[in-house]
Amino acid sequence: MDPLYVASLRREYETAGLRRAEMDPDPMEEFSLWFSAAVAAALPDVNALALATATPEGKPSVRVVLLKGFDERGFVFFTNYRSQKGIELEANPQAAFTIYWVQLERQIRVCGRVEKTTREESAAYFHSRPRGSQLGAWVSRQSEVIDARRILQGRLAEMTERSRGLEVELPPHSDGYRIVPQARDFCQGLARRLHDRARVSTPGAEGGAP
Repeated sequence: MDPLYVASLRREYETAGLRRAEMDPDPMEEFSLWFSAAVAAALPDVNALALATATPEGKPSVRVVLLKGFDERGFVFFTNYRSQKGIELEANPQAAFTIYWVQLERQIRVCGRVEKTTREESAAYFHSRPRGSQLGAWVSRQSEVIDARRILQGRLAEMTERSRGLEVELPPHSDGYRIVPQARDFCQGLARRLHDRARVSTPGAEGGAP
């Protein structure tokens, strides 16, 4: 593809922008307002976020995960501890994410330290998932290479038969993380790329802005 064509892709932003006086002084409440507006707009995958982690040496990686909860303590997502992100977070418990709602011309960026959720929190989420997803959590070995999909399908069939009529237990390797925010950026698109951006940092928190 012609790189000049890619460089020419653009569109104008048309929103009214941000006004500090209209923003909630509590950044988590402001996030909740933005998230509620995105839900009300019926946006697809409204809770999808791009999560960035890094090795202790600073080698980064990023992938899309689903936000599954947020409150005054932070932002929660669930994953396999044996996955690449799980391994990186174990060694370097810092992360950042971006959530982008293109239809609203809004972007939120967050960075902070990461802590594990309690097993009780993880179990409550796990048992809220469809049974097929619960079984899949037992047989899927995230970030590992397999020779063929039939191997994964075979594991699933075996697990399905073995657990028939029984409650699926929370796997020991399946759990959650909470990102405790140290800095948050609220960005609203504006015409001529003069975007409005409000940055909120937690007093006394270590770590840079997103």
